[in-house]
Amino acid sequence: MSATADHAEERTNPASRLGFEPGQVVQELGYDEDCDQELREGIEELTGEELADEEYDDVPDAVLLWFREDDGDLTDALVDATSTIDPGAPIWLMTPKTGRDGHVEPSEIGEAAQTAGLAQTSSVNAAKDWTGSRLVTPKAVRAGKR
Repeated sequence: MSATADHAEERTNPASRLGFEPGQVVQELGYDEDCDQELREGIEELTGEELADEEYDDVPDAVLLWFREDDGDLTDALVDATSTIDPGAPIWLMTPKTGRDGHVEPSEIGEAAQTAGLAQTSSVNAAKDWTGSRLVTPKAVRAGKR
């Protein structure tokens, strides 16, 4: 695929910035009616798989965690998310953008991630109202995995 085609896909499918690949199973946690449907559908389009729900009982390739300020303790949510995946698998933490209801401060995300044993490797403008933070175990960061 050409660089131009890559950029065109990013414009038409914002989920392409998250790095998901065909065949990957993505478990979705924290779903509610405010979640971005276009992003969710884009992930399913890229992977060719439906998003797995909280009842999924196998090991997913990645986790998509929707989290808002009023959802409880972010550290606990991240620890729970890490318990479902293999070391090095990404957790995409989706939080409302600044100024939106439920916004989570970046410093809180960084502190919770560190406490949960994770490192933030990137942030993206994931959807109209959501910011995505890619979190992985520090071992995966040191090994250069993405």
